[in-house]
Amino acid sequence: EVQKLNQQLEEKNGEIEQLINQPPYEKEREILRLQKSLAERERAQATSDVLCRSLTDETHQLQRKLASTAEMCQHLAKCLEEKQRKEKGNSDDPTPTERSNQVFLLLLYNETSLQALICKLQDENRMLKQKVAHV
Repeated sequence: EVQKLNQQLEEKNGEIEQLINQPPYEKEREILRLQKSLAERERAQATSDVLCRSLTDETHQLQRKLASTAEMCQHLAKCLEEKQRKEKGNSDDPTPTERSNQVFLLLLYNETSLQALICKLQDENRMLKQKVAHV
C-alpha cells in the first residue's frame, strides 16, 4: 500500500512538473478556459435558481387560489341551500341536493384543473433541476 501511495505521489509530482514546465501562454490559456467554464456554470446556476424560485412562487400562488376557490364554492353551496329552504314551494328550481351537487362538481373541476397545473409545474421544475444537474 505504501508503494502504491508512493507511485501515486510520483505521478502527481510528474504532473506538477509538467504544468510548471509548460510555457506561460499555455498556462494562461488553460486558466482562461477554466474561468470561462466556471462563469458559464455560475450563469446556468443563477438562471436555474431564478426559474425554480419563480415556479415555487407560482405553485404557492396557485395553491392559495385553489384554497380560496374551494372556500367560495362552499360558501355558494351554503347560500344556495339556504335560498332553497326559503323557496320550498317552487318546484321548477333544482332541489338543494341538486344544487349542492352542481356546486360540488364545479369545485371538483376547478380543483382538478388546478392540481393538473400544479403537477405540470412540478414536472417542469423537476426537468429544470435535472438540466442544472447535467450542466
